[in-house]
Amino acid sequence: MSLILAALAILLGGVMKGATGAGAPVIAAPALTMLFDVQTAVAILVVPNLLSNLWQAWQYRGQAMPRPFLLRFAGGGMLGVVVGTLFLAALPQDTLSLMVACAVIAYIALRLARPNWSLARDWAARICPAAGLIGGFLQGATGISAPASITFLNAMRLPRDTFIGTISIFFVSMTAMQIPALWSVGLMRLEMLAYGFGALGLIFLAMPLGNWLGKRASATLFDLVLLVLLGAIAMKILFEAVF
Repeated sequence: MSLILAALAILLGGVMKGATGAGAPVIAAPALTMLFDVQTAVAILVVPNLLSNLWQAWQYRGQAMPRPFLLRFAGGGMLGVVVGTLFLAALPQDTLSLMVACAVIAYIALRLARPNWSLARDWAARICPAAGLIGGFLQGATGISAPASITFLNAMRLPRDTFIGTISIFFVSMTAMQIPALWSVGLMRLEMLAYGFGALGLIFLAMPLGNWLGKRASATLFDLVLLVLLGAIAMKILFEAVF
């Protein structure tokens, strides 16, 4: 039953990724944490994160933000993910689970509290290294960079294609650094790589449906479904970690 639920979570993450460019870890990481543990969730998702985002980064490369912005944003993420991986290896499971739940709740709170807030491009260019650093740390420690990375880019009110191209390049940079970091601390094994390629197949299977829906369905509907599902998962993780 756990494997079926895990597969369904990954498929849903693939649909969201195809629709928005950033749904797979947001959905799959907390779901896999709930079913297994944080280290397993992060290790399984690192390969599909890298390869699915590599495909999208190439597909939308012409629409991404300018190169100086990308270098500073992704550079912060690469540094942050190494530090976050050290925390992943060192902290106890309950603490990591609480971090995952808190990261999800922070993402939901930011989306609900400031739905129309926008960030000027000049200010975004100044703070993008810090946003990348925080996002990278969250990615390394919990598998979810969304409270920093996605919220930051959403606040810039980027067009869909620009958002997808930019966030995909950011994710590729982070996960390319995350794989050797996980291997160095003993959390990445051949078994996890095999599961990761299986998850990649499910994500690629679901992404065309998400891309089709993303061009036709309301973005508000996607946001609502995503936030409700994440809220339920976060509450379950918090309950199990505390009680």
